[in-house]
Amino acid sequence: MGAQHTRDFSSPDDTFAVGGLLSQRVALGAHTVSRAIHQPGWRWSTHARTTGMADSCQTHHVGYALAGTMRVVLADGTEFDVTGGSVFDIPPDHDAWVVGDEPYEAIDWVGARSWLAATRTLSTVVATILFTDVVDSSGQARRRGDSIWNDLNTTLTQQTRETVSEFGGDFIKATGDGALAAFAGAARAVGCGIELAAMAPHLGIAIRVGVHTGEVEVIEGDVHGIAVNEAARVLAAAAPGEVLVSEVTHAIVGGAAFSFADRGEHELKGIGTRHLFAVTKAR
Repeated sequence: MGAQHTRDFSSPDDTFAVGGLLSQRVALGAHTVSRAIHQPGWRWSTHARTTGMADSCQTHHVGYALAGTMRVVLADGTEFDVTGGSVFDIPPDHDAWVVGDEPYEAIDWVGARSWLAATRTLSTVVATILFTDVVDSSGQARRRGDSIWNDLNTTLTQQTRETVSEFGGDFIKATGDGALAAFAGAARAVGCGIELAAMAPHLGIAIRVGVHTGEVEVIEGDVHGIAVNEAARVLAAAAPGEVLVSEVTHAIVGGAAFSFADRGEHELKGIGTRHLFAVTKAR
């Protein structure tokens, strides 16, 4: 099937309705868009309490107001109105309420994922996250030319998707010159990483692989959380052709199925110091 390029709010992925608010969300590729209708009398600091949320909204909203008026008060006391026909950028930590007798309706394209997130049922699981990327992808594209590189990248993505499936994983998404996948089992993820790293030279390229295990939130087919960020940092520390795993993944897999080389401690940006291990071979 080809990529989906349009969605209709008549068939949203989820709908939330409480206290004079109706919110609908749709996902389209890597993006999530929400439409919210607030009835006259609605106010965040009043109605959020009924759902157990904070008195101020912690979401960063960027979008377009379709109708009505919303008054916004920021944490520093700045106050302004968002009216129908205007584009808005509202920073987190604010209160807001409907002004007048007309419902306020708006479309959000930033903040749609986190808006009212605490009121939704999210799927939280422990998963092993695998990231890949192509070594020197910019140089590869420059040397080969855009057309050849795009064809090669498409082939790589398809083969990655198939290999992930063979190892029982879920191909989450392509990441430009790499991929993100999730596995229920750490050994499956590591085995898949070895297969992918061995496959790449047949395409005339080298890839690096990063693997980490932790708790993630699954939202609309994508994975989120600190564990995903840590897996990305493990990937960044990997050498060309290397499958690098976190200490957590190494401990789960053990030495029965794979041989490892101790790569020592690495400072992972935004994460801290972590002990990493390179997979040398499957036993």
